[in-house]
Amino acid sequence: MESNFPNLPESSENPMPQASSASTQQTPVYPEAVPAETTPAFAPRTDLSHLSRHAEAIRQELGKVIVGQQALAELLLVALLADGHVLLEGVPGVAKTLTAKLLARTLSVPFSRLQFTPDLMPSDVLGTSVFRPNKAEFEFRPGPIFASVVLIDEINRAPAKTQSALFEVMEERQVTQDGTRYTMPTPFVVLATQNPIEQEGTYRLPEAQLDRFLFKLNVGYPSVEEEVSILQGHHTGFGGTPLEAVRAVVSADDLQQLREQVRRQHVEPKLLEYIARLVGQTRAHKGLYLGASPRASLALLNGSKALAALRGRDFVTPEDIQYLAPMVLRHRIQLTPEREMEGGTPDDVVKQILQQIEVPR
Repeated sequence: MESNFPNLPESSENPMPQASSASTQQTPVYPEAVPAETTPAFAPRTDLSHLSRHAEAIRQELGKVIVGQQALAELLLVALLADGHVLLEGVPGVAKTLTAKLLARTLSVPFSRLQFTPDLMPSDVLGTSVFRPNKAEFEFRPGPIFASVVLIDEINRAPAKTQSALFEVMEERQVTQDGTRYTMPTPFVVLATQNPIEQEGTYRLPEAQLDRFLFKLNVGYPSVEEEVSILQGHHTGFGGTPLEAVRAVVSADDLQQLREQVRRQHVEPKLLEYIARLVGQTRAHKGLYLGASPRASLALLNGSKALAALRGRDFVTPEDIQYLAPMVLRHRIQLTPEREMEGGTPDDVVKQILQQIEVPR
């Protein structure tokens, strides 16, 4: 079984208390990327030791419960540093929800969880105004969306009315209620999960909402060795390490400082042109009905800066852009009916585009 993420070993985020389904799932093949281990040594112009320490601390906390899944942990850290939302897609039992909860526990920030259902209303997410007789006025009661890390479980089970409530808050980090604007806390990150197999009782997410997610990550099955480790943990350790063992290692101020450092990463002008050409090609590709917007270009730029910083570099390389292109573009493009009938996937088209565009050196 090939991994969902390039140039990293197959991994699983399965927790000790969960088991994977017995069915199989095909995973896409991504373009080659340079792993962190092969990055040549150099003297960075920016001191990234502070960022590296915090990133390693988060990885260690996640590793107390999650078996493997190094690539997923890295990509979640990239999204966190790039100030972006993440959509996690995978079959039941691969610990999508648990991973999001654990990531939130490593941050010393407010956390909330929403379970999306078909009868969920926008006011259940954003909040509502309550009349106070003693004051003879309405008072706004904030909903669960008012947190720094918001986990939305099974996001595709809520109808369009509820999904539309997320448009403003995900993009502008604010909620407008009764003519009053309420600003979200800093940081503000939405981690959403969905099941790609079961379609009964689900709704397709609007394209405008999908475009607000920095990444769409496909979470696959564990390797045999990793599943053996999961079973050993159950057998010898009463289900593995409890969630309470995961502690907060990064504060909101620390995260803000790390994000500022990521924003200052060096990017050559030719790489900016490379990103623009990659995204622009999705709008002209004959196999695509809908191409990516400029928001995808910004996501690819910001994500590449964060990935370079995590891998110990203060500059972006073409390999960083190639590595993140499938995660940034797969949910922002739509195949033509003919390409779908041929069995094509968005990742296949992204791989083809990467092969067509000349890499700057």
